[in-house]
Amino acid sequence: MKNKGTYINLFRLVEKLKNSDDPKRKYEYILWLGKKLKVPNNNILIPENKVLGCVSEVFVKANFQEGKIFWEGYSDALITKGLLAFLINGLNDLTPKEVVNIDVKFIEDTGLKASLTPSRSNGFLNILLKMQSQANDFLSE
Repeated sequence: MKNKGTYINLFRLVEKLKNSDDPKRKYEYILWLGKKLKVPNNNILIPENKVLGCVSEVFVKANFQEGKIFWEGYSDALITKGLLAFLINGLNDLTPKEVVNIDVKFIEDTGLKASLTPSRSNGFLNILLKMQSQANDFLSE
Protein backbone atom coordinates (compact mmCIF):
# COMPACT_ATOMS: atom_id res chain seq x y z
CA MET A 1 0.00 0.00 0.00
CA LYS A 2 1.42 3.35 -1.03
CA ASN A 3 1.80 6.14 1.49
CA LYS A 4 1.57 4.07 4.67
CA GLY A 5 1.87 7.18 6.83
CA THR A 6 -1.38 8.72 5.63
CA TYR A 7 -3.27 5.45 5.73
CA ILE A 8 -1.58 4.00 8.82
CA ASN A 9 -4.78 2.71 10.46
CA LEU A 10 -5.94 1.03 7.27
CA PHE A 11 -2.44 -0.35 6.66
CA ARG A 12 -2.39 -1.94 10.13
CA LEU A 13 -5.77 -3.59 9.59
CA VAL A 14 -4.75 -4.88 6.16
CA GLU A 15 -1.46 -6.24 7.54
CA LYS A 16 -3.27 -8.02 10.37
CA LEU A 17 -5.43 -9.89 7.83
CA LYS A 18 -2.63 -10.34 5.32
CA ASN A 19 -0.44 -12.05 7.92
CA SER A 20 -2.95 -14.81 8.54
CA ASP A 21 -3.21 -17.66 6.06
CA ASP A 22 -6.21 -19.13 7.86
CA PRO A 23 -9.50 -17.89 6.37
CA LYS A 24 -11.27 -18.84 9.62
CA ARG A 25 -9.00 -16.53 11.66
CA LYS A 26 -9.62 -13.69 9.20
CA TYR A 27 -13.35 -14.23 9.59
CA GLU A 28 -13.04 -14.27 13.38
CA TYR A 29 -11.10 -11.00 13.30
CA ILE A 30 -13.77 -9.37 11.11
CA LEU A 31 -16.50 -10.61 13.48
CA TRP A 32 -14.53 -9.24 16.45
CA LEU A 33 -14.27 -5.83 14.77
CA GLY A 34 -18.02 -5.89 14.16
CA LYS A 35 -18.75 -6.59 17.81
CA LYS A 36 -16.61 -3.60 18.80
CA LEU A 37 -18.37 -1.17 16.43
CA LYS A 38 -20.05 1.58 18.42
CA VAL A 39 -23.82 1.68 18.24
CA PRO A 40 -24.62 4.65 16.01
CA ASN A 41 -27.14 7.37 16.54
CA ASN A 42 -30.46 6.22 15.02
CA ASN A 43 -30.61 9.35 12.90
CA ILE A 44 -28.11 7.77 10.48
CA LEU A 45 -30.68 5.14 9.46
CA ILE A 46 -32.02 7.19 6.56
CA PRO A 47 -32.10 6.45 2.82
CA GLU A 48 -29.21 8.77 1.90
CA ASN A 49 -26.87 6.84 4.25
CA LYS A 50 -27.94 3.40 3.04
CA VAL A 51 -25.37 1.35 1.15
CA LEU A 52 -26.98 0.02 -2.00
CA GLY A 53 -26.01 -3.34 -3.40
CA CYS A 54 -25.73 -5.09 -0.03
CA VAL A 55 -27.86 -8.08 0.84
CA SER A 56 -27.99 -6.92 4.46
CA GLU A 57 -29.02 -3.50 5.76
CA VAL A 58 -25.97 -1.24 5.90
CA PHE A 59 -25.83 2.46 6.71
CA VAL A 60 -22.76 4.68 6.92
CA LYS A 61 -22.45 8.38 7.63
CA ALA A 62 -19.51 10.72 7.35
CA ASN A 63 -19.11 13.46 9.94
CA PHE A 64 -16.77 16.28 8.97
CA GLN A 65 -14.78 17.89 11.79
CA GLU A 66 -11.77 20.16 11.47
CA GLY A 67 -10.88 18.98 7.98
CA LYS A 68 -11.13 15.26 8.77
CA ILE A 69 -13.87 12.66 8.38
CA PHE A 70 -15.15 10.50 11.21
CA TRP A 71 -17.56 7.70 10.41
CA GLU A 72 -20.43 5.95 12.08
CA GLY A 73 -22.28 2.98 10.72
CA TYR A 74 -24.76 0.20 11.24
CA SER A 75 -25.38 -3.22 9.77
CA ASP A 76 -27.88 -5.88 10.75
CA ALA A 77 -25.54 -8.74 9.74
CA LEU A 78 -22.46 -9.65 11.79
CA ILE A 79 -20.00 -10.23 8.95
CA THR A 80 -21.09 -7.08 7.14
CA LYS A 81 -20.90 -5.18 10.41
CA GLY A 82 -17.32 -6.39 10.75
CA LEU A 83 -16.44 -5.29 7.21
CA LEU A 84 -18.05 -1.92 7.95
CA ALA A 85 -16.06 -1.65 11.20
CA PHE A 86 -12.88 -2.52 9.27
CA LEU A 87 -13.50 0.37 6.88
CA ILE A 88 -14.59 2.79 9.60
CA ASN A 89 -11.47 2.05 11.66
CA GLY A 90 -9.28 2.27 8.58
CA LEU A 91 -10.74 5.48 7.15
CA ASN A 92 -11.44 7.47 10.33
CA ASP A 93 -9.46 10.68 10.74
CA LEU A 94 -8.60 11.06 7.03
CA THR A 95 -9.28 14.09 4.87
CA PRO A 96 -12.00 13.81 2.22
CA LYS A 97 -9.31 13.87 -0.49
CA GLU A 98 -7.44 10.98 1.16
CA VAL A 99 -10.62 8.90 1.30
CA VAL A 100 -11.53 9.67 -2.32
CA ASN A 101 -8.01 8.85 -3.54
CA ILE A 102 -7.62 5.54 -1.72
CA ASP A 103 -6.56 2.65 -3.94
CA VAL A 104 -9.18 -0.12 -3.68
CA LYS A 105 -6.36 -2.64 -4.15
CA PHE A 106 -6.12 -2.81 -0.35
CA ILE A 107 -9.24 -5.00 -0.42
CA GLU A 108 -7.32 -7.64 -2.40
CA ASP A 109 -4.34 -7.22 -0.07
CA THR A 110 -6.47 -8.36 2.90
CA GLY A 111 -6.93 -11.78 1.34
CA LEU A 112 -10.58 -11.65 2.40
CA LYS A 113 -11.88 -12.20 -1.11
CA ALA A 114 -11.00 -15.89 -0.89
CA SER A 115 -13.04 -16.36 2.28
CA LEU A 116 -16.01 -14.08 1.54
CA THR A 117 -18.99 -15.00 -0.58
CA PRO A 118 -19.21 -12.97 -3.80
CA SER A 119 -22.16 -10.98 -2.42
CA ARG A 120 -20.25 -10.09 0.78
CA SER A 121 -17.14 -9.22 -1.18
CA ASN A 122 -19.28 -7.00 -3.40
CA GLY A 123 -20.90 -5.49 -0.30
CA PHE A 124 -17.45 -4.65 1.10
CA LEU A 125 -16.63 -2.73 -2.08
CA ASN A 126 -20.06 -1.04 -2.08
CA ILE A 127 -19.51 0.20 1.49
CA LEU A 128 -16.15 1.66 0.47
CA LEU A 129 -17.68 3.30 -2.61
CA LYS A 130 -20.44 4.83 -0.46
CA MET A 131 -17.81 6.20 1.93
CA GLN A 132 -15.83 7.63 -0.97
CA SER A 133 -18.98 9.22 -2.38
CA GLN A 134 -19.75 10.88 0.97
CA ALA A 135 -16.14 12.08 1.24
CA ASN A 136 -16.40 13.48 -2.28
CA ASP A 137 -19.45 15.51 -1.20
CA PHE A 138 -17.22 17.36 1.29
CA LEU A 139 -14.74 18.20 -1.48
CA SER A 140 -17.36 20.07 -3.45
CA GLU A 141 -18.56 22.13 -0.46
